[in-house]
Amino acid sequence: MALDEPSAQLHLELRHSIQTALSTRRPLLHHLNADTSWLLQIPRPESALRKGGRFYYNILIDPWLSGGQSDVASWFSQQFHATESAVKNIAELEELAREIEILASGIRLGVGRVSNGEDAEGLGETFIDAVTVSHEFTDHCHRETLIELHPNVPIFAIKEAADLVRGWKHFRTVVTVEPFGVGGNNDWRVASVPPLPDWICISRLLQKDDVLAYHSALMIAFDNGLASNPPTKNSTTTNKSRKATKKAHPPPEDDTAEALIYTPHGIHSGDLHLIPTANPPIRTLAFLHGLHNIRIGTASGRTAQQLNSGAHNGLKAQRVLGAKYWIGTHDEVKKGGGLVSWFLQREVISLPEALRREREGGEGGTGLGDEEVDAFEGVNWVELGNGESRVLI
Repeated sequence: MALDEPSAQLHLELRHSIQTALSTRRPLLHHLNADTSWLLQIPRPESALRKGGRFYYNILIDPWLSGGQSDVASWFSQQFHATESAVKNIAELEELAREIEILASGIRLGVGRVSNGEDAEGLGETFIDAVTVSHEFTDHCHRETLIELHPNVPIFAIKEAADLVRGWKHFRTVVTVEPFGVGGNNDWRVASVPPLPDWICISRLLQKDDVLAYHSALMIAFDNGLASNPPTKNSTTTNKSRKATKKAHPPPEDDTAEALIYTPHGIHSGDLHLIPTANPPIRTLAFLHGLHNIRIGTASGRTAQQLNSGAHNGLKAQRVLGAKYWIGTHDEVKKGGGLVSWFLQREVISLPEALRREREGGEGGTGLGDEEVDAFEGVNWVELGNGESRVLI
């Protein structure tokens, strides 16, 4: 259907704006639902593009796009998304990745489009290059969503999830994600294992006092030769914030990596010190950690088990990482039932409220002074809604 003149102009301006953003050659992060499913698109190195490869290496994180999820049995716990996912299935995800690729390539919509099978590099049959799974629970390791993927897509999962996925006998490659810094070796390049390209690694950060490894994090680190610059004198951040950022983000050098740290349930700040002390350096580009404090237990709270660590833990962790973007995740209030729902305790807290408590030393706060709290000014907190995207400059 032909567009009228104003609509056509708006369409062209929108495409131009998107292509201008993509021309920065920076990673893209897409929130695929209101919960904790993400697509990370990392620009490939110049050397890969010279060989005719695609612009982006696409990593799918914890996909649960439609249907329900249940752990143990439906009478025990069953949940559904409260709102329909913006990307409802893998076919729609493939189309999203395809359209971004077309825009990044400067190809006009509908002209010069190539089929998946004609892709010059990568898996050929799909635009998804890898999938990461952070937990074995079905809101992270959702069988119905995952088996929609092409069998050639490699799965990088924690051991418990990897064992589950192997049992489906659908995927040809399932890799167990190993902890980062084993034996004191905090070189991110060691975690770059096939079939990953040597400029990307996927590894895991563990919380020492968490026997079930519930409070852990996945780290996706990469060195594509296109690292972002540290803040300049024209930056809007405060001097205190700039000093903290400079410490966490040393100047780029050979083999310096950028990283996305993904912790849907939270991880203690003390277990993140491997990142700012890594060698070669790792600069945290994005830190995905929610704000909601969720526990399960009796009404008195005496036997409550922490599920999602919430805003105060996120503040402590962000002070260690100095991430350029702190992005909320796993905070969707889902529709649910079963026995577990009767014992869930959820405290919804905003970042300003968490900072106020930090200053005053109230419930959950630490009683920090003005200087420590004010140092958080200029930190780029981002809340990406269902279907929203961000260029990680």
